Amino acid sequence: MSNNENVENEHIWLASPHMSDEGFEKEYIEEAFATNWIAPLGKNVNEFEIELAALIDRKAAAALVSGTSAIHLALKAAKVRPGDRVLCQSLTFSASANPILYEQAVPVFIDSSPDTWNIDPDLLEEALKSYDHVGAVIVVDLYGLGSDYERIEAICQKYNVPLIEDAAEALGSVYQNRPAGSFGDFGILSFNGNKIITTSGGGMVLSNNQKAINKIKFWAAQSRDLAKHYEHSELGYNYRLSNVLAGIGRGQLKVLSDRVSKKQEIYHYYREHLQGLEGVSFMPEVEGHSPNYWLTSILLDGPVSASQLIQHLADHNIDARKLWKPMHLQPIFQKYDFWGSDVSERLFQTGVCLPSDTKMTLKQMERIVALIKQLWDRS
Repeated sequence: MSNNENVENEHIWLASPHMSDEGFEKEYIEEAFATNWIAPLGKNVNEFEIELAALIDRKAAAALVSGTSAIHLALKAAKVRPGDRVLCQSLTFSASANPILYEQAVPVFIDSSPDTWNIDPDLLEEALKSYDHVGAVIVVDLYGLGSDYERIEAICQKYNVPLIEDAAEALGSVYQNRPAGSFGDFGILSFNGNKIITTSGGGMVLSNNQKAINKIKFWAAQSRDLAKHYEHSELGYNYRLSNVLAGIGRGQLKVLSDRVSKKQEIYHYYREHLQGLEGVSFMPEVEGHSPNYWLTSILLDGPVSASQLIQHLADHNIDARKLWKPMHLQPIFQKYDFWGSDVSERLFQTGVCLPSDTKMTLKQMERIVALIKQLWDRS
């Protein structure tokens, strides 16, 4: 097979881990091994928390094993109780909603606003007016685009309901000069392998409430009481991030701005070359928002369907994916209340996440665009 044939058939990922060329991650990992701090504590964990809290302009942070565990313990810290309702954006990944059930609370799903694809503030307020015992609100920064936090924070304060910002997809995004993760009572980050920076697997809770973060760290370390023996007065969890993985995260933080720049470059490349195709529109551009464009997403309302485009790219060894299937349509969640109409459902039916891997070359992006245009030429 020739080199050209190799290029034409090489796999292009949707989003995959991207280690620094400088090897920053290795330096911190080697330090962890050299000092024998490979447990879920150590210098890298402490410094990773300090560095991210400073970056997000929060007072404190707790590094955990996943974004899911971070949402779980944020709900506990928000004092969500069994039977409380937790209002959650419907258009999201299931990790945003699953922890509600961990705490035996009752999820209520809210439709999206067409303006941001994120939680509709009007519907959120309608729902808050209608329920007693709302334990928390979970808002998601979908694909790196922030929500209307000026209104949402005011609404949650009006009804005295804790706000959790699920910024798992949005590290590096900015809204009204505030970084993603800085809104509400708790901000959530994820460092899964497909995120803009990774620790292989990991997450973080950020807050201005130092006491709440201390409690989260206590729960995350099996709720071990201060005693000379193993004493436990509360249910605990094995949720603390390892010092080795935190070292990867510290190295990744050094290239975060590069990764955000590359994601933005990918988005603008697609927009420049595809916006003229019939029925193609892009994720919203909202004044005051500077997204990280974690995954460039488009809507198709023309001669080519989302499924056709995804299959066409798959036939050429290229990853693409539909937008998240709304939670209120998921079998496990269908019995719970939903506020809205069909906005999130239409986004799911017509939306496609295009390959947004930060290691993509210009030739690879040219190949993707050419294949997409080929499909339109046939239709």
